[in-house]
Amino acid sequence: MKAWQRVLVRPDTAILDVIGIIDEGALQIALVVDEIGRLLGTVTDGDVRRGLLRGVGLDQPVSEIMNDRPTSARLNDSREAVLAIMKLKRLHHIPILDDDGRVVGIEVLDDILQLNLRENWVVIMAGGLGTRLRPLTDECPKPLLRVGSKPLLETILDSFIEYGFRRFFLTVNYKAEMIKSYFGDGSRWGVEIEYIHESRRMGTAGALSLLPEKPERPILVMNGDLLTKVNFKQLLDFHLQNQAQATMCVREYSYQIPYGVVEVDRQRLIHIEEKPVQSCLVSAGIYVLNPEVLDLVPRDSYYDMPELFSKLLSLQCEITAFPIREYWLDIGRMEDYERANGEFAEVFR
Repeated sequence: MKAWQRVLVRPDTAILDVIGIIDEGALQIALVVDEIGRLLGTVTDGDVRRGLLRGVGLDQPVSEIMNDRPTSARLNDSREAVLAIMKLKRLHHIPILDDDGRVVGIEVLDDILQLNLRENWVVIMAGGLGTRLRPLTDECPKPLLRVGSKPLLETILDSFIEYGFRRFFLTVNYKAEMIKSYFGDGSRWGVEIEYIHESRRMGTAGALSLLPEKPERPILVMNGDLLTKVNFKQLLDFHLQNQAQATMCVREYSYQIPYGVVEVDRQRLIHIEEKPVQSCLVSAGIYVLNPEVLDLVPRDSYYDMPELFSKLLSLQCEITAFPIREYWLDIGRMEDYERANGEFAEVFR
């Protein structure tokens, strides 16, 4: 059980029991939730002491002393935004809620200020031609197209940096020198950037065979044309907790069949559904791979991620799917690019 799950209590829990939870836990706080995990209030040592001064007995329910108007943050809020709220309100803890108000985590000020740097490598596939975005990509590679206030690839880089990743490999081909000139060695962002130059198209996985050495830890791989608010820390934690050899991020994709769909039993028509909406899970272009998985990628050859995962399946490897609930957009077409620019300020504020 995660640390924050140990500090969840119901409103009818006795104050004495809550004191024990606070004293025994590393977080020094208790979160009061309803039957489905929605946050009702918070309790700290200060709340307990103020309650005692008011004459509230230790056998009374914790709802008598809880802060019923706690400050919280949303799952998609950036680390910088959460830190700003905590500094403004002088908070040491802040619960993290999903869109339904359920607790999904807790941020502690000390953890934010002392960011845990991650040694896992990040490989960003940035060598595509961007054919469907012509004429914009005639003179500029797709990763350098500006979305909002900066190039798309810079937003991707910033997102990983926010979660403590520091070593990056960019696969480049089309107009590679423009990308290398802009990002350099990464020192402007306080990170290390190296380049893998594809002399020809190598698919979505082939360039992994060109890494200078075998990594010691799982690596994250991401297509360089995605705009997303995925929590990369949660993704890596999910991969490790499930002891997976490979993890694929997936998202729900819905589409409407433009015809009436019929069901038949031999020659009899027994049901018809007009233009139904179908849903399925599709690959989101973000992956976590253990070092040993890279041995399956053929050297210096064209190879796609679906081929790699099919190979892993045939070998009965442990593969997990990480569902994306956060914002995600594949900028592959002109309408996607226009949508990204229209939504950027709101999503990445």
